[in-house]
Amino acid sequence: MISVDRQRVLAYRIAALGLTDRSGDRPADLPVLDLGIQEYTPGSAQVALTARTSADPADDRLTTVWAARGAPHLHRSADLGSLVEQLWPVSDADASARINSAQIPDGVRLGIQAFTATASALREVVTAPMPRGEASTGVSRLVPPSLTYDCRSCKARHVAGNVWQHAGLAGGVEVLSRGRDAQLGPLPDAPPIPTSNVGIADLIATYLRFLGPATPASVAKYLGSSTAALRAVWPADLAQVDLDGRKAWIPDEQVSALTTASTPSGVRWLPAMDPFLQARDRDLLVPSRDQQKEVWRTLGNPGILLVDGEVAGVWRARMAGRKRVDLTVTLFDRVDRKRVEAEAAEVARAREVPEAAVIFE
Repeated sequence: MISVDRQRVLAYRIAALGLTDRSGDRPADLPVLDLGIQEYTPGSAQVALTARTSADPADDRLTTVWAARGAPHLHRSADLGSLVEQLWPVSDADASARINSAQIPDGVRLGIQAFTATASALREVVTAPMPRGEASTGVSRLVPPSLTYDCRSCKARHVAGNVWQHAGLAGGVEVLSRGRDAQLGPLPDAPPIPTSNVGIADLIATYLRFLGPATPASVAKYLGSSTAALRAVWPADLAQVDLDGRKAWIPDEQVSALTTASTPSGVRWLPAMDPFLQARDRDLLVPSRDQQKEVWRTLGNPGILLVDGEVAGVWRARMAGRKRVDLTVTLFDRVDRKRVEAEAAEVARAREVPEAAVIFE
């Protein structure tokens, strides 16, 4: 069995995710779009892109859809037909695990039927761009009552949020905007609602190609499912790795890249929920428990500073009019501040302002 340590794994992931040398490729041509880039806050995906390419982060070949865990992700439009089949639950138990909610205990038991009913309702309701709230009201009227709950604040019944977001891609829905003016729209040439999962092994391999070596538990958390559901479909043709005394897996064809990965140098400003942070082995990414609490918060995660292959701090952005973005940084370790300040120009580029001001706390 191959043995690797934490430094080797981080070096491998950073290279696989395109964070060593900045490419000149357009966003849809970046390999990381095989995995997708989560839009955690408005504009965060653009920061993830400028960390990887000097090209314009705008690319009309990309679409924002509810994908893994029902979270909004940028994906290639051309990939959505296969992605919807890969993300479809592999079993009723898998579906129930993904939509698990104390708000709808009876609805959880519907399993795949909950996905199918919600996807069908979305296709009936979202036939043109509309506010998210209006879409929710329409879908709530059409799905089984067990998938809805009483909302005290607005005195109405709503479809549970994790149900309709998990079913969003199958429902042919595109996320047009977020925040106060959130809008949904119909996907052009939307693929049909799946009748079964096709390609779960490919989806697992994609995760492991970028965030491996990893375990069924890690992939399950990434999808919002259960470890048991993923173990039942875990591919047999993966290479097993000893990662600091723990069993983990990676695609066979990536073993050479893993064993030869070297510690990178350079600075990257990464947004909250960047693909690098989608790995579920947080103790490996950030060994310090105190620092973990800074990176992963209950609400409102910050971005991170990646310096020479390590998470060296966290940051938050605030727009100062239309000419500058202010970036407040909390460092975990000593770093060359001039290198950090120079790389901040990429955040300004993503935010479409001419200047970034870095404030070290």
